Amino acid sequence: MTIAEFRLTLSTDSLPADLAPALVALWHDGRGDWNAAHNVAQDIDGPTGAWVHAYLHRKEGDLGNAGYWYARASKPTANGSLDDEWEAIAATLLRDLT
Repeated sequence: MTIAEFRLTLSTDSLPADLAPALVALWHDGRGDWNAAHNVAQDIDGPTGAWVHAYLHRKEGDLGNAGYWYARASKPTANGSLDDEWEAIAATLLRDLT
């Protein structure tokens, strides 16, 4: 699935089949449901889950907590737009699937 195809699924009511949990979290966030996204992200172990978790806390405005999660993900603290970060994470995760 491409990032463009993934973005198109945001306008549907059905979660695409066989998405990795980190992409499920981004799907919920992309549809405006931060709480559902966070509920999924907090149950994902490892750097990928930490990266999504960092993004979500940055979006929430909790920069201290976001910084903790960026460190856990071994990623620099993002300072660009939230949309650009969402797209970068999603594109990376989708690329890793192929």
